[in-house]
Order: sequence, then structure tokens, then C-alpha cells
Amino acid sequence: MLRRKPRPMAEGSSNLKAALAVFWSFFGVRKRRDYDADAQSLTPAQIIIAGLIGGVTFVLTMLLLVYLALQFVN
Repeated sequence: MLRRKPRPMAEGSSNLKAALAVFWSFFGVRKRRDYDADAQSLTPAQIIIAGLIGGVTFVLTMLLLVYLALQFVN
């Protein structure tokens, strides 16, 4: 089977692709072919940084929601 080489992308596009890959992984829905394409075109550093940013964003969003819910209860 012939494999295509990934096309070079602009840095911003690659970062967006890493963020989307991490988002879908957090959500738990990921197609095998998309995973394989990301594995070939993204670096581990991009995935780690996007994962850390996504994790921190998720935790801060949860804290904000809890804070707002407690404000409305009182």
C-alpha cells in the first residue's frame, strides 16, 4: 500500500489540527484514519502542549461553573 507524505502546513494550521485532535480525544470520539493521519503530521510536543492547554481550560471552566452555581444558590 502506498502512503502519501503529509503536505507541509502553515504553523497556525498545524496548531489548530493538534487542538482538534486533543479535543476529539477528550470527547472520546476518534476515527482510526484520523488518528493515523494525525500521528504522521503532528509532533509529540504539539500534542502534549495542546493537551495541557485543553486540560487547564477544562478545569478552569468547571471551576467557573461551580462558582457560578454556588452564587445563584445563595
